[in-house]
Amino acid sequence: MRKFNKCSVALIVATAFGLAACSDGKDGSDGEDGTSPLPPVVEVTETTNVEMLSHTLEEGAVRFEFEVTNEEGLLVSGLEKVSAEVAELTDKGIARSRPDFEGTIAGGSASNETEGASLTMTEDGRYEFLAPMPAVNAGTEGIIRIAVGGSEKIAKSAYIIVDKTEGLHTTSTATCHGCHVDYAESSLKHPSYTAIDTDGETDLVAGCMMCHGNVVRDEGGYARNSMQKIGHINHQKFEKDFEPANCYTCHAEPITKVNSMQTCTDCHDAAGVGTTAVAMTYSGFSESDDVRLFHKKVAEKATVRDEHSSTVSAPYMNTDAGYCTDIALFKGEEQLNLESLLADGTVSYLGAYLHGYDNGSIVGRAARTSTTTYDVNGTASVCFASLDATFPELMASSRITFNFGEDASYDGVTLHGYSDMMSGELYERRHSVTMDSCSTCHNNESNYHKNGSYADGGLGCVACHNNGQDRNSKGSAPGFGPMVHSMHWGVGSSAVSGEPNSATKLNAENCVACHAEGIDLNAVPNQYMLSKAFNGGQSGVASSPVTANCFACHDSDQALNHMKSNGGEINTPVDHTGDWFSQGTSESCATCHAEGRSYGIEKYHVFDRKE
Repeated sequence: MRKFNKCSVALIVATAFGLAACSDGKDGSDGEDGTSPLPPVVEVTETTNVEMLSHTLEEGAVRFEFEVTNEEGLLVSGLEKVSAEVAELTDKGIARSRPDFEGTIAGGSASNETEGASLTMTEDGRYEFLAPMPAVNAGTEGIIRIAVGGSEKIAKSAYIIVDKTEGLHTTSTATCHGCHVDYAESSLKHPSYTAIDTDGETDLVAGCMMCHGNVVRDEGGYARNSMQKIGHINHQKFEKDFEPANCYTCHAEPITKVNSMQTCTDCHDAAGVGTTAVAMTYSGFSESDDVRLFHKKVAEKATVRDEHSSTVSAPYMNTDAGYCTDIALFKGEEQLNLESLLADGTVSYLGAYLHGYDNGSIVGRAARTSTTTYDVNGTASVCFASLDATFPELMASSRITFNFGEDASYDGVTLHGYSDMMSGELYERRHSVTMDSCSTCHNNESNYHKNGSYADGGLGCVACHNNGQDRNSKGSAPGFGPMVHSMHWGVGSSAVSGEPNSATKLNAENCVACHAEGIDLNAVPNQYMLSKAFNGGQSGVASSPVTANCFACHDSDQALNHMKSNGGEINTPVDHTGDWFSQGTSESCATCHAEGRSYGIEKYHVFDRKE
């Protein structure tokens, strides 16, 4: 830990002010003293900004020097309130004791009201704060935090992490914000305690650990719940396809130190997993090990996904006038024999669908009944004797599932693929989410159902949930995008269990969690999607695409009336056996709501990730 940190920027600014005073080369004349007026100083702020100039750990105290400005960058005088804390790095991890703890005190805290504290304005806008903390000395390591303001006139600043020991955390703000996006703007516990570092970047983990360190209250910490307990236990409540033992979700770097076996037993007890083996494992743990490797179940499945790939050919006519597609599986560069892998149980499922395609969208299932044969290399040829429906273009999708668990259609690892058109045209479909949008939360490498996995942003789901495959989806919403929106934050969030799912606890407007590149409403194909999911399961209706996506969350009568008044359509009667997909819709949502417009979608939804 640094013991002293001086910010040179402030010195540069001060020098610049000095030069500006005599920038005309004159030394004053006839009543002038050669100096410019001093910049204004204010005593009231709406936003309080703090620039840390230095901090020093002393015997029994921490000394801070900082500059305070308001929302307009003007220097602030009259500061009366300030507080600071030190969470100390002990042999049990980070701890900050309460003053009444009957034992060895770790770290400390002080405010302007603490006996022996002093807050002095050394010059306009610059202050020195001496924070008495008896347990602190020049060798103390850990986390140092400060906040200023909070009076009637001067707003309280953000909490600032002044300094912290390198390598202190096993997780990061980025991994937390993978789901929470911007904790400071959430409705969860203590969002106002979200801290920033001296560069103004969010340091969520350090801010939380100032109270929720590695040590709990009864053992010399501040809070009853440690940071690891909050992380491990609270997230077990995520009820759909989340594996708490997938350490890699939150811990991107190796974990080579565990401060207490309680870290392990808290999690195992909450999960209902025996702890006898945990004690044996912990006692034999070496700091050269990576703790994440003790939880191998998901890692094994992830390895299977990483090592394998598949290909699916464009549909072609065979000698019997059937429509076929060829599927091949590879491990690295080596082609594997699918027939053999199915026979020995390594692969539990192999299948293909034949789709209709138009204007960048899958618009129906072209055939359903197929037969499969294999060549000497183990390539599978899936052939459909005839078509159930005709479309402007034909393409194929494939699924290969590796056998895991009691029901591999759910527990297995599935690879998906999409072919080009039978005509040779490339398959292109707008998929506006990131490849890890689903698997960030649904992290157990499983399938949702029917061999459809969460990998690649749920791309495999599109084979069944698309514009033309008229699924009811538990009455949630049609297609892929509307269904996902509703299943997380609309009526579909309660469709499975009868109770709102975990996603409803996250801020629904944080669209950047899935849509990292934003949403271009002008790029949405002006093409209906069949929508019996909005129609009580009764087919024969279609909805316009932007309206369907918005209505999946914004389902009030007022919202729907607004969409309809601008050409949006919900459940318009169509001949679902005909060419409904070639008819353009009348919705004009993008006119006002495309990014950059007067009521752009980005003004009401978050598309910039808070790092």
